[in-house]
Amino acid sequence: MNLLITAFEPFDKEPINSSLEVMKALPKTIHGARITTLMVPTAFHSSAQVLSQALNQAVYDYIVCLGQAGGRAAVTPERVAINLDDARIPDNQAAQPIDQVIQAKGQAAYFSQLPIKAMVAAMKEAGVPSQVSNSAGTYVCNHLMYQALYLTHTRYLKTHAGFVHLPYLTQQVIDRPHLPSLTLDQMVLGMEAAIGAIVNYHDQVDLKVSGGQNH
Repeated sequence: MNLLITAFEPFDKEPINSSLEVMKALPKTIHGARITTLMVPTAFHSSAQVLSQALNQAVYDYIVCLGQAGGRAAVTPERVAINLDDARIPDNQAAQPIDQVIQAKGQAAYFSQLPIKAMVAAMKEAGVPSQVSNSAGTYVCNHLMYQALYLTHTRYLKTHAGFVHLPYLTQQVIDRPHLPSLTLDQMVLGMEAAIGAIVNYHDQVDLKVSGGQNH
């Protein structure tokens, strides 16, 4: 099994992006799956372009995009990506789309093709805080997740895609102790467990357990 793991470069004046550090620390093989890594720019247009180029060069069973969600306290697989860009801040190439459709011919939303409930359960069993997220935002993370799923629905039909948001690394909040964080070791352990769940649930139905929220 071949997995493509993507992560973003730092953005919003942050010197570090937790997703990139976690991706770089992952082993080349996890639970028998071969891991290929790819850094993508934190930019609306270029991120999807870089991903598309990678998919043209090799065949992958799964695409797992990683992103940083500063302020979250857990590793959070995303349930859904919406067909909308609405940027609070400019991306790293100075683009700031507001209320723009991502794909004119795409669906209003695409659900993750990863076994997100099983991934959460595996991470919790490994001792890593995790929960399902029902919103990937409207910035570049949601954009890339949507574009990845658009591609797997229209061009790469045998590939499955999804997205996982990661908290800040502990080293990122030294001067911001009010913000939650996890260590690099915790997040790498969590992602190894999550990838193990992807491998174990390949071609199987995801766990039927609650991952919803009241609001």
